[in-house]
Amino acid sequence: MSQTIKVSSRGSVRATFVAAYSAVALAQITNALPGALSGTFAAEFHTSGAGLTWIAGMFLMGIVVFELSWGLLGDLFGRKKLLYAGAALSVVGSVMAALAPTTEMMIFAQAVGGIAAGILFPISLSMIAAITPDHRARARVIATWAGFLSLGAVISPVLAGLTAQLFTVPGAAPGAPNVFSGWRVAYLVAAGVAVVVLLVALRAKDSAAAKGRKLDLPGQFTLALGLIAVLFATVQAVDAGFGAWDVIVSYVVGGLLLIVFVVIETRTKEPLIHLSLFKNSAYSITGVVAVTGMFAFLAICFSTSVAVGGLALAETWKVGVLFVFIQGPAFAFIPVVGWLIHRVAPRWVLTSGFALMAVSGYWLSTFSLGTPEAFGGTPWTAFIPPLLLLGIGFALTVGSVTSVAINTVPPQHIGMASATTNLLRDLGFALGPVIGSVIAFGIGASIFAAPLGGILGEAGLPAQAVAGLSQVPPLGYLSGWDGVIAQFSGQALAGGAPAPAVDGMVQALTAAQQQIQGVAGASLGQGFQMVYLVAAIAAAASAILTLFISARSSAPAPEAVAEATEENAEVAV
Repeated sequence: MSQTIKVSSRGSVRATFVAAYSAVALAQITNALPGALSGTFAAEFHTSGAGLTWIAGMFLMGIVVFELSWGLLGDLFGRKKLLYAGAALSVVGSVMAALAPTTEMMIFAQAVGGIAAGILFPISLSMIAAITPDHRARARVIATWAGFLSLGAVISPVLAGLTAQLFTVPGAAPGAPNVFSGWRVAYLVAAGVAVVVLLVALRAKDSAAAKGRKLDLPGQFTLALGLIAVLFATVQAVDAGFGAWDVIVSYVVGGLLLIVFVVIETRTKEPLIHLSLFKNSAYSITGVVAVTGMFAFLAICFSTSVAVGGLALAETWKVGVLFVFIQGPAFAFIPVVGWLIHRVAPRWVLTSGFALMAVSGYWLSTFSLGTPEAFGGTPWTAFIPPLLLLGIGFALTVGSVTSVAINTVPPQHIGMASATTNLLRDLGFALGPVIGSVIAFGIGASIFAAPLGGILGEAGLPAQAVAGLSQVPPLGYLSGWDGVIAQFSGQALAGGAPAPAVDGMVQALTAAQQQIQGVAGASLGQGFQMVYLVAAIAAAASAILTLFISARSSAPAPEAVAEATEENAEVAV
């Protein structure tokens, strides 16, 4: 806190703390909900692989693309105003998600919610730090802030599971759509919490630190648009393939924008990111593992949600329980991780955490996926031990990576190093479901093609019909069977096929439905096995890379203790 911070004399200190703690818990609840509900979304919206990826990744991108600017805007215009904006956007995003009838509406709701969370995370922390100038007192209140952040991560999957279990009204016939899906109540609860935050914030103290600060608008827009273009290309490749023209164009545009961003950052006086930080090899290694390690974590989380909830058809509450084992250690181990970071070289904490995540990913890659437990698939309880290892590994790494980063740079660069590391860490989170989807759905589709063709041929369908139906990805047959049949019959009739012939083909497909869906699930299961394996490799590589960070550069520096305490408070996704 090298700047002079102006704190308003109006408002209540207690209300400021309550608003900040509630805000960070709210942001984390909405942040973690999509991860716990990915499998449910696949069944609810009959979405494609790309649609499911957009839902999972859009919230995180909403955080990533603007997170370096929200804190600065709070400094310039007052943090209380930003807290209002974040809480209001959270209400809007949560209500939209609760009411979303389609994949597209849910994606938009996640974008709004992600921007809201991206505001609430840094602003809530800045508000309590500003009214607590004493370093020791600040460490205590930030630790409490961190506790509420981690508590939100634990509450979220429990909330998703309980609401789905208690409030779902199933359809009248087996397999019919739900009259009401209980998970929507979880988002209504989040909207209610956001309203409470907004009301409490009315009595909170305002603060700002505008002196000497300037917003890097060219850098912000080129970074945001470049990341969005690259994300769009990668998500589109899930269904369309990397050779599609829109995928290629988006990659080119995104790459050019990111190059322009680098040029801008090297020439502006007040850059969004000081690229000179990466001349430090120890910091560069930390930045790399922040991306690769957190990619591994979110890829495993996303794969678990889809494999257990979407492919194995486990109830939402079971998926919620699994996510408690993932997120719970980050909350339970706060004192342990804080002690380790200050008593042991943080790089060893980081190495150990990534190693545990690698073991978890490899262990999960050996599971048989894609078959419901009732039909001989892997029991959901078998996921608990490896996911607990993942949760412990995450608890050890997510705070340590910032601690190592700020201890590898001079004291005057601590603030920028911390902010940049957090950006890279959150980018890794966003890449987890995106790259995981590309791998899982790409491999699943390639494995699925041959057996599907054989099944359709044995069913007596003509070669032209087999060719058309083979273009449907396996997730389409699992989550949108009725839509696939309707589209097929409509196209056949439009192409001039006689109605009796079309009816016969539909009957043949219906007779083969169980066989087709079984092969589709098994194919996607192999795809998600590969995601687990790739995540394990990424985590293992991260663990190895941390060994090249010198012990001297990663040792806790006395002048960095206050900043380290503040940044290490961010201990959950």
